[in-house]
Amino acid sequence: MTRNNPPRSSGRQGRPGRTSGAKPGQVAHPRWSSRPARPEATDREGNTARSLPPVPGEQRPERPERPVKAAPAKAAPKDRAGAKDKAAAKEKGPKQAAPKGEGAKKSAWQGRKPGAVRPPKALRPAQPVLRQPSGDPLVGERYEVEVGPVAHGGHCVARHEGRVLFVRHALPGERVVAQVTEGTTTSRFLRADAVEVLEAAKDRIEAPCPFSGPGKCGGCDWQHVTPGGQRKLKAAVLTEQLAKLAGLTPEEARWDGSVEPVGGKLPPGEVPAWRSRVQYAVDEEGVIGLRKHRSHDVQPIDRCLIAAPGVTELGIESRDWTGLAAVEAIASSGSSDRQVILRPRPGEQLPLVELDRETSIARIDEQDLFHRVHGRTFVRERAADRTWRVSEGGFWQIHPEAPGTLVDAVLTGLDPQWGESALDLYCGVGLFAGALAERVGEEGAVLGIESGKQAVADARHNLAALEHVRIECDKVETLLPRTGITSTDLIVLDPPRAGAGRDTVAHLSSLAARRIAYVACDPAALARDLAFFREGGYRPVSLRAFDLFPMTQHFECVAILEPVR
Repeated sequence: MTRNNPPRSSGRQGRPGRTSGAKPGQVAHPRWSSRPARPEATDREGNTARSLPPVPGEQRPERPERPVKAAPAKAAPKDRAGAKDKAAAKEKGPKQAAPKGEGAKKSAWQGRKPGAVRPPKALRPAQPVLRQPSGDPLVGERYEVEVGPVAHGGHCVARHEGRVLFVRHALPGERVVAQVTEGTTTSRFLRADAVEVLEAAKDRIEAPCPFSGPGKCGGCDWQHVTPGGQRKLKAAVLTEQLAKLAGLTPEEARWDGSVEPVGGKLPPGEVPAWRSRVQYAVDEEGVIGLRKHRSHDVQPIDRCLIAAPGVTELGIESRDWTGLAAVEAIASSGSSDRQVILRPRPGEQLPLVELDRETSIARIDEQDLFHRVHGRTFVRERAADRTWRVSEGGFWQIHPEAPGTLVDAVLTGLDPQWGESALDLYCGVGLFAGALAERVGEEGAVLGIESGKQAVADARHNLAALEHVRIECDKVETLLPRTGITSTDLIVLDPPRAGAGRDTVAHLSSLAARRIAYVACDPAALARDLAFFREGGYRPVSLRAFDLFPMTQHFECVAILEPVR
């Protein structure tokens, strides 16, 4: 599961402070900001270092002028002497243009008009800082290495003369020739690709995709591994992250150590076509493809093997996309809805789009705003015996069987009872809130919290018939403390890849929920938050992992937690 960063909510960020004379809506200055400046040191005659007369014959070095800093928000008392100087300057007439050279380096802000407000630092144009890595580059160097264990990130760990190499396209136990793709002589570790396999592992196969391999498409990590071998690698990653970040063994996490396959078994050599959303990149020549690993370069393709049939039938790869920077194709798994979202290059016009199937078209402008071109602005998905509206390319699980699989795992673990109250945090378009609402019934209550405005609008539309469900728009860490909720029966949280974090977990632990379901798309974030839950008095009683992203390093987990008795 991959989430985009949610847009900033328009909800209040808490009550404005009332200290230091701040008005509502203003940020109060901390008390220590109004302390007087520390007095300068003086000698016996009362002279400071700046006012001390020079020694006869001494020439003081001229101090270079410094750019004038912007005035603080709180106006200082007017200085009469300063006012006289300004008046005298006004009589002399307009200032002459600063000469080139040192004067040209002065801040343009010095010539501001009276009363002008300097923009906040976050809104000022940032000056890019180009940092050159130290040391001599090692890119292109080749080393013969023995490959060690798999690591989180779609690569394996190897060592050469004591230095760590993260090697892609390799497998544990293999002996390969690794070619460095990133790093210098002073780097703590190097990144590399296995360009030659000297001794192969038993789970290695020939990659079925012609665009997979060193220096090619970065979409898949494990094309060269059998399906069973892929799940073993993911299980090893989860085991390592639980031990490293949560201090838990699989037994302590109540996990059987397996990553469960999802979907039917395929014939040998056939690739599961599961990806119902594909984000293509377009190069300057209008050729479409996918990004290379850790690069903005485009790998041209004529077909993506893991793309769902509804995406493939659009014929995206066979079109000329001159003038565009990106194309996203969405194929609903619960209806015949298709949507293509175009992102033109700056200053370019939207081309005429003709595809092989009837499709809704939209575009994203330079301010990341969504605009309908023709057709619907949403697609309809089907899961948990309900139809879901997902608008403007909003978040939805991209494996067709993922929504149903995760809902079943959450409901099985929580076992909701009639009349219970529940929280659905990071609720998206309301998938888990709707499933919980059916179980707790009209005598129960469900509150969903989501920061994406359009997702909240979709969730309210999707669950409009359930009067005991309320969806609120704001960040979880901002809104939840302001709800006044002090206890609840059940909690579901499906946070973005970074996880929930210590503060949010601490707050959830204080609500005395009977059970908590944690849906995780990143094993490291899950392990960190499980450690935080342990501090709050909760322990896992069930942990399941699902292979919802075959051929890639990603997988989904559902952990069920209960209070420690």
